[in-house]
Amino acid sequence: MTDNPQCQDCLYYEYNEYSAAYECTVSLDEDEYERYCSRKYSSCPYYHSGDEYKTVRKQN
Repeated sequence: MTDNPQCQDCLYYEYNEYSAAYECTVSLDEDEYERYCSRKYSSCPYYHSGDEYKTVRKQN
C-alpha cells in the first residue's frame, strides 16, 4: 500500500526496524484488505495527515 506518493506524509507510514524499510501500518482486517486490494484508488482511503499542527492552524 505504499506506492502512493502521499504515503510519505501519512501518519501510518512508519519505519520498521526488522525489515529496515518504511511501510504502511494501518490496521485492516481481512475483508477490508481484500476490498482495498481489489479496487483501484486514485488516492488512499486510509490516508491520515501526519501534520499534528494542522488542527492548531485551523484554530488560529
